[in-house]
Amino acid sequence: MTEKIVMDIDLISKALANPLRRQILLWLKYPEQYFSELNPSADSGAVGICAGRIEKRGNVAQSTMSNHLAVLQSSNLVEVRKYGQWSYFSRNEILIEQYIHYLQETL
Repeated sequence: MTEKIVMDIDLISKALANPLRRQILLWLKYPEQYFSELNPSADSGAVGICAGRIEKRGNVAQSTMSNHLAVLQSSNLVEVRKYGQWSYFSRNEILIEQYIHYLQETL
């Protein structure tokens, strides 16, 4: 059975309106391609990608990237796992699938 997640269509659409946020979602979809410098023993894409690595890849200020990641998190498009002072981000595939299905059914 697929878990149902509460979906705020307007919040998701607003989050996806920004090109960098869409790019972040693409990077998180294929972490092995976009974060090839990953150290498999220390920083597995299976757990998520550290915010610092996303920031480095995005080539923007830390505060700017934090804002983008917060928007993605508040829309539930990404999930965050905290390990000590580190935050690891991954895509919320269940919600993304629900959003795509919603668009297919309503547009």
